[in-house]
Amino acid sequence: MSTHPWIPNSSSETVKKMLETIGVSSIEELFKDIPPEARISPEKWMSLEIGKGCMLSELEAKRIIEERLSKNKVFNPPPYMGGGVYPHYVPPLVRYILSRGEFLTAYTPYQAEISQGLMQAIFEYQSLMAELFQMELVNASMYDWASAAAEALLMSVRVKRGRRKVLVPYNVNPFHFKVIETYLWPHGVRIERVRYDSGKGSVDMEDLKAKVDAETAGVYLQYPNFFGVVENAKAVGEIAKEKGALFITGVYPVALGLLKAPGEVGADIAVGDGQPFGLGLNYGGPYLGIFAVRYDQNLIRQMPGRIIGLTTTLDGSQRAFAMILQAREQHIKREKATSNICTNEALAAIGVAVYLSLLGKTGLRKLAELNYYRAHYAASRFNEIGLNRVFSGEFFNEFAVSLGRAGISYREIHKKLLEKGIHGGLYIGDLYPELGEASLWAFTELHFKADIDKLTGLLKEIISGGG
Repeated sequence: MSTHPWIPNSSSETVKKMLETIGVSSIEELFKDIPPEARISPEKWMSLEIGKGCMLSELEAKRIIEERLSKNKVFNPPPYMGGGVYPHYVPPLVRYILSRGEFLTAYTPYQAEISQGLMQAIFEYQSLMAELFQMELVNASMYDWASAAAEALLMSVRVKRGRRKVLVPYNVNPFHFKVIETYLWPHGVRIERVRYDSGKGSVDMEDLKAKVDAETAGVYLQYPNFFGVVENAKAVGEIAKEKGALFITGVYPVALGLLKAPGEVGADIAVGDGQPFGLGLNYGGPYLGIFAVRYDQNLIRQMPGRIIGLTTTLDGSQRAFAMILQAREQHIKREKATSNICTNEALAAIGVAVYLSLLGKTGLRKLAELNYYRAHYAASRFNEIGLNRVFSGEFFNEFAVSLGRAGISYREIHKKLLEKGIHGGLYIGDLYPELGEASLWAFTELHFKADIDKLTGLLKEIISGGG
């Protein structure tokens, strides 16, 4: 192996010494955990037709990129899939503010106080989110809802010293749960699942009461849950606190235009995703993990994240912003850091702040009502053609549908809808086999009444065999 002047540790002697230190005989052995079918051998790599990108002119490269981009399918109306990510209208002003160089180039505030504009913008985000969640402190910020939920459960174990168990219901987002498992497994935290009521779709209270005990550090509840069902969050919180456990809620923030906020139902920690508030879908990101806590010194000190505070200059003549707490990162607290996350979602947080500023309280309530009523209208139309809801519990803007009577697989329905230019709901039969042929459908302000009527007509045609 030849040494490259710009790449350290590339000499064969250095590589050999490094491998010996970690107890591995070769680089090949170092990567043996990667399945053979997912690896490319040097021989295959040399034979790959990757083109001659470095020899293309700017015009040629632009044409290739535009050709590739033209293959993307844009659905109108947008997809009816929910499951944690939702299509919402993004006002042009949000995109304009985010494109300004003052914000776009400010990656993350490591030397925070010299960027007062960025500090103020993040402070405004924290303040708006604290008011929405009715919680005293909000950090700035986490990657997404899934990582925020995992960090919250880890935090509960740190706060409740000696307790090594957390409770997570089966009706939380299964994609979030995979992240929770990944985070908690290395720490030896035991995750116990709580059943859901097969009729209502909400948490089985008796099963929860039976499983929460003196070993439980935290109880996590998604509100509304993965099926869109609105949980009795206050009752769940009371059960958790009776045994001294922390109560953690994961919320779809648009629903807070109608539902009680986490602080009002007694949450100790609340998490969620800012994606619905002006961030769009964007091919899978970036998202924004919301993380809020009630005022308690133990919670504040253990919260992963940064907090921006408002103060004044020394002479008191001007207000100023400062990073008052940064407990999470290893460059601050080394091995005592509350998390190994090394960045934040500052730009996404600013977008959310702009969006919420535009909507205001009245606008947010109207948005929530649009989502609620359009989903309920869709459920009634589905019922007319024999597509019944799986659960009877009250729901917000998404619901699970059973295809038991349709005599057709959902994948077949989905394929035929795609042929008509409609992106249907999310198939959940593989995530919840006990539900059979079931799918999850979400409706937002972007799905007009005419869209729902058209969708229902197509579904009826497909089910009857005419599709």
